[in-house]
Amino acid sequence: MIESYHLDLLPTRYYSIILSKMNELANTLSKNKWERIGAAKRAGILVPLFSVYSEKSAGIGDLADLKLLVDFCAKTGNSILQLLPMNEVGSTFCPYDAVSSFAIEPAYVSLEDIPGMDAAAFKKRIVDLKKRFSAGKKYVDYGVKDKKIDLMWDLFYEEGGASSAGYKEFRENNSYWLDDFAVFKTIKEFHEGKPWYEWEDGYRERDPSKLEFFENKFRKEIAFERWMQWVLYGQFVAAKAYAASKGVFIKGDLPVLISRDSADVWAHKEFFKLDLAAGAPPDMYCAKGQRWGMPTYSWSAIESDGYKYVKERMAYAGNFYDIIRIDHVVGLFRIWSIPCNDLPENAGINGFFDPRDEKEWEAHGKRSLSVMLHNTDMLLCSEDLGMIPDACPKTLKEYGIPGNDVQRWTKDWAVRHDFLPPEEYRLLSVAMISTHDTTNCAAWWENEAGTVDEQLFKAKCGERGIDYDSVKDEIFDSSLSRHGRLRWLTGVDSVDAYMEILGKKRSELPDFIDMYENTFMEKEKLWKMLGLKGSMREESDDNILGAVMEMTFRSRSIFCIQLIFDWLGMAGLLKGDPYQYRVNMPGTVSDKNWSLTIPLSLDKLIGHDICGGMKELISGSGRE
Repeated sequence: MIESYHLDLLPTRYYSIILSKMNELANTLSKNKWERIGAAKRAGILVPLFSVYSEKSAGIGDLADLKLLVDFCAKTGNSILQLLPMNEVGSTFCPYDAVSSFAIEPAYVSLEDIPGMDAAAFKKRIVDLKKRFSAGKKYVDYGVKDKKIDLMWDLFYEEGGASSAGYKEFRENNSYWLDDFAVFKTIKEFHEGKPWYEWEDGYRERDPSKLEFFENKFRKEIAFERWMQWVLYGQFVAAKAYAASKGVFIKGDLPVLISRDSADVWAHKEFFKLDLAAGAPPDMYCAKGQRWGMPTYSWSAIESDGYKYVKERMAYAGNFYDIIRIDHVVGLFRIWSIPCNDLPENAGINGFFDPRDEKEWEAHGKRSLSVMLHNTDMLLCSEDLGMIPDACPKTLKEYGIPGNDVQRWTKDWAVRHDFLPPEEYRLLSVAMISTHDTTNCAAWWENEAGTVDEQLFKAKCGERGIDYDSVKDEIFDSSLSRHGRLRWLTGVDSVDAYMEILGKKRSELPDFIDMYENTFMEKEKLWKMLGLKGSMREESDDNILGAVMEMTFRSRSIFCIQLIFDWLGMAGLLKGDPYQYRVNMPGTVSDKNWSLTIPLSLDKLIGHDICGGMKELISGSGRE
């Protein structure tokens, strides 16, 4: 049950400061975007489409279900519906490793609304498909994708292909990417799903005569791929129009990278550095860093082409979204690049920042963001988490682009070593409790708050000649350490006591001290900030989750967008260990990544008591 926790309202004078700051947006490159959206404090909800379903869904949430999500937003007082990337995915179903920067994922097609479909002729097949891939299981069975495509192919074949004026206009307007994508998908099927760099000679290098022969031979199959994207386009555009009628903005997600095995890379190899793999450097949450595998960009080649690739991406996304989140925006300034011939087990250890010269980073990021801003009506937001150089937040503020303030990481890391109170969040930010890459709030509270990464701490001990096995039990509480996280013993209550156990001087271990100061007694610090009564509790509950939720809604941030699983957890709808309710575990490939679903249908969710509690909390915070 969601209750109201009535944290103290921010002073009236504080809102006048917010309004004056809003006026500053008129002097940024985002001015016209803010005028269109309205510079108001808004609430939103982040919902992966694969995580929801309705009574009409076939195994996975579809584009028709977006209308139910819009209804849910309208009923709960949320004016922003945020989605994960909707691009077509590959075999790992990761939306950030898509096979196209443009094409929409076919699994999301609604079988109830296909142009030209004889509903009676296909009704039994649709019913059978829904029985075989029943929605409502804990994880999505992506086998439904191929079955949906099979049905769509039969429909396309029976109807004689696409001949409407709408289809022809769609093809003409999207000639930059559509034909390349359709040919790519068809050749990939011809090669039994192998990546393009393992195709036969001629196909791999895009030999014109070989491609012409192939296109003539497989004309209908290629036409089907184009038609499928037209159907998806129409359904998505209709959902956006419905959202507009309800006063809800749709926020999309623009992955900064694209799969190595993608139509983009195959068609424009010159735009990519194929000898490098993108990733992230080591940090306190990931000791070896990360190796994502996608190629990095050759920005000089993209610039030489007049940034047409970037302009076309922005133009197509604008058909579906009012707001767009730029994933890993710091990658536009500099990106962690790992030689492809480096051993996979090294993850991101042996990478480097590209460009290598830090003096180039600001101009590099500004050029890319300027092109995006000047070629879209969408409001740009950004994911600016991780190790961020000063040039990035400086540019975002200058351009009027909000970043992310995630509660668990929104701290004064240098002086107070404590969470920032709501009035100190960045105005130009999206406040949130969790992301799709993190644990939900309850799981963080129970397993990660007040901890350090075991692998990282162990590696640092090895670098400094400290015997990890001999000191760990003097520093960490084994009964509260789990999931690769080490929880500090409360008795290690000073840096001096910590250094004495490690047998080192302060000057020798500044990084160890930094880990300690920013995580020791973390739960107790947050408990105090939230003003919760009684002794700090180890297990999460509705009171703790509700207080954290309300604090972020009361924050200075112009937007506050919460992951649907945090709402469901606060309402008591997630049963068992909250750690199991995770959308993605970064750096891993698993059938549990990108497939988690909510425990009730959208039809039932809209009628649940959760709606009234959400609306009360949101309206009480002064958001719309």
